[in-house]
Amino acid sequence: MIIQCKNGEKVDTARLSPAQRHVIQKLMAWQSLADSLVFFREKVTAALAAGWNDTGPVARTRTLDLVIEALEYELNRRLKGC
Repeated sequence: MIIQCKNGEKVDTARLSPAQRHVIQKLMAWQSLADSLVFFREKVTAALAAGWNDTGPVARTRTLDLVIEALEYELNRRLKGC
């Protein structure tokens, strides 16, 4: 999957680790259900801490942060009704 980031950069999730892809999948689901940015950020912290199948923390990388930022941006747009 290709994710278009806020800064125009594109992230190919095939280049991420399985654990990072799993976290992104979790966050995409939470993004669609979140009713606030605070709630979503709590889910980001929890997903990174749990990792894949509770195998332990997933380290934040520049690429992962770009994707999280893009998800937050889209959530903000949805919450504002844009």
